[in-house]
Amino acid sequence: MKHFLFALSAAFIMPATAAMACGGSFQGFVSDLKAEAIRNGASRAVTDRFFANVQKDDAVLRADRSQGIFTRPFLDFSSRLISQNRFQNGQQNGRKWDAVFNKIDRDYGVSRGVLLAFWAFETDFGAVQGDFNTVNALVTLAHDCRRPELFRPQVFAALELFERGDLDPLRTTGAWAGEIGMVQMLPKDIIENGVDGDGDGHVTLKTSPADALMSGAKMLNSLGWRPGEPWLQEVTVPRNFDLSQTGLDKKKDRARDWVQVGIVPRTGTLFAPNLPAAIILPQGHRGPAFIAYPNFDVFFEWNQSFVYVTTAAYFATRLEGGPPLNPGDPEPGLDRDAMKVLQQKLQARGYDVGGIDGILGANTRAAVQAEQKRLGQPADAWPTQALLNAL
Repeated sequence: MKHFLFALSAAFIMPATAAMACGGSFQGFVSDLKAEAIRNGASRAVTDRFFANVQKDDAVLRADRSQGIFTRPFLDFSSRLISQNRFQNGQQNGRKWDAVFNKIDRDYGVSRGVLLAFWAFETDFGAVQGDFNTVNALVTLAHDCRRPELFRPQVFAALELFERGDLDPLRTTGAWAGEIGMVQMLPKDIIENGVDGDGDGHVTLKTSPADALMSGAKMLNSLGWRPGEPWLQEVTVPRNFDLSQTGLDKKKDRARDWVQVGIVPRTGTLFAPNLPAAIILPQGHRGPAFIAYPNFDVFFEWNQSFVYVTTAAYFATRLEGGPPLNPGDPEPGLDRDAMKVLQQKLQARGYDVGGIDGILGANTRAAVQAEQKRLGQPADAWPTQALLNAL
């Protein structure tokens, strides 16, 4: 999950008292973690070895606060992530690991294009897995008070992996947010969804593509993936369409109901006319348009970023043989500073924008669309200078 605002797949809920256990002296915080681990049944000797060399990593905090790539518009973001080399490598890896993908399809029903897209974006097919010490990263983020409810359980999950012999506190490395392996899974996800895909008796996500891909597939399946169903399809939106009906929160019960109001697939026919579906415009009504089926929502369980999810879902369609999209001619968006100003103005009007971060997330999109509709502007949830000026 790289590095995508952190993954929802590990957003476990903790009691309020535990969620507040963060900050203060780092060594004191580690002592509290050790005491809790022992209360939960870990031996003192194992706990002492696990935490013996843990250190706060300020580089982790800098990475956590500098995810500027998510401020880029969809066409820019997707062109950066979907290179010709990545596309070709995806096709080659699809052929190379054909037997594994066939087993995944039988066991979990997850399409190979989806897993190939995540494998590409997470680690360039295993080539770039991150060199942050995993235990240091997790303890640092648990100590930090931004999201302790997410990362504190991961520390104890990492301790469990250590007890199993599947994690080395000194040598296990990965992404800055504590994810490990080719598809970047957090320790609790590994415990719950790890699969020995190559039959060697171990779940080795850093070096075994079979283990990594099957574990990722099992996790997606557990998060609600619907076997054999599509996730995204490019469509054409008519000029007179009511743009306020776009957005993931405005699904129709059947995809074919969108055809009745003038929306048609850009090529071919609807993948699944009887499935629920929404229309999304990642870069406004002058940019690409997609119909999103239920499996598209599962992508958000892997990553919270709308632009990342849409890019991964689109890349998955390309890896499955789909055509390149029509980029259209979208209106210029806002840079990060202007987006922050817009979020401040929206917040002042009573909208919950999910934080003043300059990122066009779901809450900001909803607020933008509501104000566009109020002001008589195209209500496509794409913020422009015209909207900012009007506010």
